[in-house]
Amino acid sequence: MKSTYIIGEIGQNHNGSVDIAKLIVDLVSRPVKEEVFGLELKPMDAVKMTKRDLREELTTSQMNRIYDTPHSFGRTYGDHRAFLELDDEAHFEVYKHAKALGLDFVETLCSKGCLSLLNLFTPDRLKVASRDLTNLPLLEVMAETKIPIILSTGMAGKKELDDALEVINRYHSDIAILHCVSQYPTFPDHLNLNTINYLKKHYGQYTIGFSDHTIGIAAPVVAVGMGAEMIEKHITIDRRMKGTDQQGSLGPDGVNRMIRDIRIAERWLGEEELYIDEGVATAKVKLERSIASNKVLHPGDVITEADIHLLSPGDGFKWAEKASVVGHRVTQEIPANEIIYKEVID
Repeated sequence: MKSTYIIGEIGQNHNGSVDIAKLIVDLVSRPVKEEVFGLELKPMDAVKMTKRDLREELTTSQMNRIYDTPHSFGRTYGDHRAFLELDDEAHFEVYKHAKALGLDFVETLCSKGCLSLLNLFTPDRLKVASRDLTNLPLLEVMAETKIPIILSTGMAGKKELDDALEVINRYHSDIAILHCVSQYPTFPDHLNLNTINYLKKHYGQYTIGFSDHTIGIAAPVVAVGMGAEMIEKHITIDRRMKGTDQQGSLGPDGVNRMIRDIRIAERWLGEEELYIDEGVATAKVKLERSIASNKVLHPGDVITEADIHLLSPGDGFKWAEKASVVGHRVTQEIPANEIIYKEVID
């Protein structure tokens, strides 16, 4: 049974608060149970935060534009972004909290300046946002760190992906590629999960996964069934909170259900084989059919095909074994509509 690497993306759902970020980490680290079968399931593997350097984010005119929406945290877009940005020390604090709870820590770095946080700690993986697959200078400095890298394909085609891989492979090949559609939320007809099959076929030397922006938990579970080895999903403590990503994220109950269903799906997949599972042995005996008499058979009678039919339970001769019954002599009386066992015939 494989174990899918599940990342809970905090993104900007901390709303500029280290305490909220820590609460989201607490949410991710909770035990997950399957109640019917009493299974203790593996929780999420990692949380992810995003680091921006606002000096390398947008043009001055874009940063100064009025940002008047219900989810704005500032008068201008620059003010909004500054409110939501946590400094290196804050990221380090959340990192330590995640590690104390047994979680990996992933960082999306949006510019070269963001690598300053590596002076404080080393994330388990670095993430490249799909918008930055063409930011080859950024990819190069990230690859130079030799930290495993995750690429999202949300805004990238084959050329952009190949160019990014070429840069990173100069330094290492510990790379994960996540199918992603940068539409929030992603419209069902746009998801195209079969891209996972394409990536596994053409980029099978890398870890292939899925970064999900759909509503609900079904898409990640289907992706795991298709062979995705890594899943990323936005998470929050309350989907009603202010913020552009909150409504499209999973709240506490959704997080629990997604992890539960992914871990159960891993068990569902089993192995590529056809066999009778030991769990169905009792049902097989109870429900399958065996050769039975269709009338009273007396000692000395020679059984013909006209004397038999099929009834449950399934612990007697099967129809494929009728040569072991037809033509044989009855040694003790067999009532009508009873299984013909080997001990009552010669």
